Amino acid sequence: MEITPVKASDLPQIMAIEKAGFSSAEAGSEAAYRERIDRLASTFLVARDQAVVLGFIVGPASGARYVEDGMFEKTPTNLPRGGHQLVLTLAVSPLARHQRVGSQLLQALEQQARKLGRKSMSLTCLEKLVPFYEQNGFVNQGVAASTHADETWYNLEKVWES
Repeated sequence: MEITPVKASDLPQIMAIEKAGFSSAEAGSEAAYRERIDRLASTFLVARDQAVVLGFIVGPASGARYVEDGMFEKTPTNLPRGGHQLVLTLAVSPLARHQRVGSQLLQALEQQARKLGRKSMSLTCLEKLVPFYEQNGFVNQGVAASTHADETWYNLEKVWES
């Protein structure tokens, strides 16, 4: 497995993984992913086994500490340096789950964020996923302000020394 920047040709496999991992209310649209590929190419990483996409992670580098619902609708532009690395989506193919693909994607994005002087990495997740993120060094900061898909979301954050 290798982790590389996203390619436009990955979109069909990304959409299949997105639909397998999220409800229709939670999942991003194909148009949203096209925009993310275009605007967040430097913070959109794909785990692959040759031509097969095993999983992906994407999110903006932003001045905001936490993910905001509007970011799912209109993709922000990455800050060149500093700020916070946010994660809009971390998703792994059902065929590659429980093989540490998600953890490796988190680590790869964190390494990149640290090199660019980001202060932290944060995301929102459902309660059932809190233990996974805690095992990856994130701290549960409590219920998020998000009303995305009418679910209760939690802010998970990992802060490091610059």
